Parts: sequence; structure tokens; C-alpha cells
Amino acid sequence: MVFPCSSNDIGKIELFLEVVTAHRGVVSNLKEVAMINDKAVLVGVDGSNASYKATWWAANYAKHAGLTLQIVCAYSLPSYAAVSFDATYTAMGDDNAAHADAQEILSKAKAIADEQGVEATTLIVTGDPASVFVELSRNYNLIVIGNRGKGGLAERLLGTTSSSLPAYAYCPIIVVPYTDDDGNLMHLNNTITKVAVGADESKWGVKALQIAADFAASWNAELEVISAVPEVKGVSSDDSVYDSYMDDLKTRVAPLQEKHPDLSVNCRIVPGSAVHTLTEASYSHDVVVVGSRGRGGFTGLLLGSISQGLLQHAVSPVYVVPRKYVEAAESRLDTVPGSPADVKPKPLDDISGVEEAPVSTASSEVVTEIEKTIDPKR
Repeated sequence: MVFPCSSNDIGKIELFLEVVTAHRGVVSNLKEVAMINDKAVLVGVDGSNASYKATWWAANYAKHAGLTLQIVCAYSLPSYAAVSFDATYTAMGDDNAAHADAQEILSKAKAIADEQGVEATTLIVTGDPASVFVELSRNYNLIVIGNRGKGGLAERLLGTTSSSLPAYAYCPIIVVPYTDDDGNLMHLNNTITKVAVGADESKWGVKALQIAADFAASWNAELEVISAVPEVKGVSSDDSVYDSYMDDLKTRVAPLQEKHPDLSVNCRIVPGSAVHTLTEASYSHDVVVVGSRGRGGFTGLLLGSISQGLLQHAVSPVYVVPRKYVEAAESRLDTVPGSPADVKPKPLDDISGVEEAPVSTASSEVVTEIEKTIDPKR
């Protein structure tokens, strides 16, 4: 059917189309800005079940946060079979075989992400992953790695205090446990309902507290703020000598409660070992947040032997706020970053040893078998 139009009507239609076109342009520009500012989540895999469990957690988090996911597999020659990939992979010294194995690992990890409806891209890193991951960390909201003890990618990124990723990364790190100290597989929840944070008065502790509050609020979870204080002989934890510690803690927490008025916050003063306290908290919380630098208290606990500390003994994921993320001078930033989006990204072409590696997705049957292995309750 054709309707007659006057010249005035045609003018109105043209004006309407101009407005719609301009609006679409604005929307398009806004989307482009959002894509630039919303950095992805990165997860490292090495073919171990622990790394596939970390992939599951990373995908679950990325879905909740509305972020994309990048999966990276790292190896080095000639000894990659011993220290990079799971022991089932091919003989040492064959770069072609190693590259093919990396692609197979990425294919399985990508399938885990796809199963949760999360968009994932894949990278391969060759050479020493510790230094490469530090540079890569400029480009992400969060880096997730699985912790399986000796061997594999986790040990290379966590095992040396002087170059460990939790101390030197430009974005926060999540370390996902595979088993407890007795070898029992850990179950991970889809929804985070309880978050614990180790808080002291250092700038690392304050930043960890801020991040924990934002993280808990994003999940509508409860937040427990724990402050470890020196044990005083002959004085119990409910004695008035600890009242001043509680007053200081509540002062630090007050601005966060103003920012998140609906956030449920519980403050607790604990005399004694910070490592023991946070490890204990990991049994009753879905995530434990801690700073990675400082003297004493919570932020100092990751400076000692990491193999004996919180990262090795926690049974829930540990959210680490790295030194470089907090310290402006050491991160070579003009100001302390308010979020990972404030850290200037580094192009992949400028990071040696990083290669974009598109892979096909493994079958759903493969994912089902992996999920049965990594989490018996799933």
C-alpha cells in the first residue's frame, strides 16, 4: 500500500532518519569504548586437571562479570615435558609436537568455556612464562591459574618468590586450588556467597580491602574482614586490649560500607598467625582476598616460602592483589591504578614469545569427562 506524502512529510522523515543514524553512531562508539575499557580475563593452562579447573572458574567468573576470556598455554624447549605440560605429553625437544600439544590443550580448555556460554580466544606462549605473564598482565582485568603443587605452569609462576606472578603482576591474580592437603578434590560453586579478606593498615592491605568489597558487592555476597594482630601472653581475644584494633578496623571499613550500603560486612580481630587464619577461612568462604607485599600481618605472609603459605594450603580460590598493581613507583605508573582498566595495555606484538593461536573446540563429551574428573560434585 502506498501513502501520499507532502514535501513537509518527506522533510520530517529525512530528519528522523538522520537522528536514527546519528544515534546508531553514538551507540556504536559507546560499544567501542566499552570494549576498550573492559579488559578480558586470562587463564593459564598446561594440560593438567588443575588448569582445567582454573579454566572452569575463570569462565564462570567472566560470564558473571560480562567479560570475554582468553586462554593461554605456555611451554619452553627442550624441557617442556618435565615442567610445562602434563606428564602425558610428548617427548622433549620437538617444537612441532609441543605446539600441537599446546593446541590440543587449548582446544579442551576452550570447550570448557564454550560449555558455559563464554566467548574465549586462545594464545600460545613460548619461553619463560613468568616474565611473559607479567607483561601480559597489563592487558587483563584478572589472571587465573590452577595450583597443583609441584611441576607445571603453576609452579613456574608461583614457586619463585623473587619473580612470582602474585608479587609482580599489573592486575590481580586468582589461584584456584585443585585438592586440599590430603588430596581431596575441591568443589567450586557457581555462585560466590561469602568472601574473606585479610586486612592490615598497609597500603596493600587497604587496597585488598577495597577490592574485596567491590568483588563481594558484585556477587551480592557477604564480606568478612579479618585482621590478624600479635598474640599477647595472658590476654584473651575478647579482652579490652583488642578493642583499639577493632576500632581501627572499623574506621578502615566505614568508607566501603558507605560505597556499598547493601553489603553485609562482618569484622573480626584474630590474634596469631595470618597464614593459619586465612587458610582456616578458606574452608568457609568461596574466595579469600589478600595483598602480596608488606611487613608482617596479612600482606607479609606471601613474602616467605610460598610453598608453605596460604597459596598451597587454601581450599578455596585465593585472590591476590599484587605489589606492582598497588605501588605506583614500581609499576611505573603516574598514579596508583583504581582498577585494571587504568593500566595501559601492551600490544601483543611487543611481547616476545606470545602468539595468537585460534583452535577448534573439543567435543562436549570431552568436556563432560574433564568436569567429572576435576569436580565430582559437578
